Amino acid sequence: MSSRTPTLQGPDASSEKPAKGAAFWFTFMAVIMSILLSALDLTAVGTALPTITSDLNGGDDFSWVGAAYSLSSTAFLPLSGSLADIFGRRPVMLGSILFFALGSALAGAAQNMNMLIAARTVQGLGGGGILNLSEIITSDLVPLAERGMYQGMIGLAWAFASAIGPPIGGAFAQKASWRWLFYMNLPLTGIAFGLVWIFLRVRTPEGSIKGKLARVDWLGNFIVIAGATLAIVGLTFGGIRFPWSSAQVLAPLIIGLALIGLFIWYEAKIPAEPSIPWEVLSNRTSVGGYIGTLIHGLVSIAVVYYLPIYFQAALGKSPIISGVDILPTAMFISAGALVAGATTQILNKYRPQNALGWVFILVGFGILSLLKADSSMGQWVGYQIIVAAGFGLLYPATVFPVLAPLPVERNATALAFFAFVRSFAQNVRNHYLIDDPAERAQKKASRRICQPVP
Repeated sequence: MSSRTPTLQGPDASSEKPAKGAAFWFTFMAVIMSILLSALDLTAVGTALPTITSDLNGGDDFSWVGAAYSLSSTAFLPLSGSLADIFGRRPVMLGSILFFALGSALAGAAQNMNMLIAARTVQGLGGGGILNLSEIITSDLVPLAERGMYQGMIGLAWAFASAIGPPIGGAFAQKASWRWLFYMNLPLTGIAFGLVWIFLRVRTPEGSIKGKLARVDWLGNFIVIAGATLAIVGLTFGGIRFPWSSAQVLAPLIIGLALIGLFIWYEAKIPAEPSIPWEVLSNRTSVGGYIGTLIHGLVSIAVVYYLPIYFQAALGKSPIISGVDILPTAMFISAGALVAGATTQILNKYRPQNALGWVFILVGFGILSLLKADSSMGQWVGYQIIVAAGFGLLYPATVFPVLAPLPVERNATALAFFAFVRSFAQNVRNHYLIDDPAERAQKKASRRICQPVP
C-alpha cells in the first residue's frame, strides 16, 4: 500500500482559493438544507413508525419502512460518485433532490404499506445522492486545507437534524398526522432545488450522453448494488421474519458481503474507469480513514439509540421527555463537529482530532456503563457530554485522512465510498438492533406517543 505522508497541504493545496461571494454562500446554503432534509427524514420517521404501521395495517412489514430507504440510499452511493464525475455535479444533485421530493410526496399519500415502502425506496435514492453530492460539491468549492470549518458545519447540520428529528416525529404522531413528516419536505426541497439550479456553477464534463453512459462502470455498480441489497435484506429479515441462524438470513447476508468483496477486487482489476479506483483503496492513510468511519458508524448510533430507552425504562420518563433529556448528546456532537473542523483548518492537522475523539468515546462508553436506575441528573448529563464530544470530533475528522493523500480528481469517488462505508455501518447497527429486547421496549414506549394525552 502507498504510504504517502498525510497532510492537509496535499494534492489540492495549491488550488486557487475560490471567491466566497453570494453564489458560494447560496450554494452552500443549499447543501446544508439538503443535508437537513435527509437527516430529518431519516431520524423522524422511526419515532412515528408505530402510528404509521397501525394506520396502514403494516404488521411485520414495519421494518421495511426504514430498510427500503437505507437499502436504496446505500446501494446508490458508489454510482452517484461515478455519475457526478461523468455527468457533472449539478445534474446529479438536481436529480437527487427531485427523487427525494417525489418519494416524499408518494410517501405522504401512501394508502397501504406496499405503496409506502416503494415511496421510501424512491426517497432513499434521492437521499443517498443528496448526502454524497453535498460532500462532493463542498470538496469542489473549498480546497482541503480550508475545508475544516465547512466540514464542521456539515457535521453540525447533520447532528442538529438528528437531534430534533425524533421529537418532531413524536409531535407529528401525537398532535397532527404522520403524513406531514413527508409533506413538509416538499417546500424545502423546492428551495434547495432553486438554490442549486441558480447558484451552483461547477464545471460540467463535455461529451455526448451516449459517450458518457458508455463510461459508467455498470457491471461494477451492479455487483455492489446486489451485494448491499442482499446484505441489508439479510439484516432486515434477521430476528423479524426468520431467526438469525436461519438460512433465510445467513444466505443473503454472506452472499451480499462476498459480493461487496468481489466488487473491490473487480474495481482493482477490470474496468478502465472504475467507480472506486484502486488508488483510493490502496493508500493506507485513506484505508485508515475508512476503517475509522466504519467503526464510528457502528458505535455512534448506540448512545442515541439506548439512552432514550434508559430514560424510559429505568427512569420512567415519557418518550417526548426522553427526547429532551438526550439533548446534551445532540448539543455536544454539534459542538464537537465544529471544534474538529475549526481546529483542523487552523492547525492543518487532523490526527489530534481523530485520536482525541476515540479517547473520549472509549472513556464515555466506560462511564455510561455505570448508569443505574438511581443515577443523578448530573451523572447522565455529564456522561453524555463526554461520549458525545468524541462522536462530534470524529464526525468530520475521518474524512480528512481519506482525502489528504489523494489527488483532487479522486475526490468524488473517494467521498462516494466514504459515504457508502458510513451508511452501510449504520445500517448494520440499526438492523441488528431490531431484534434486541431493548428495541421491543422502545417500540412499546414509542407507541405511547400516539395515545391521546389525558
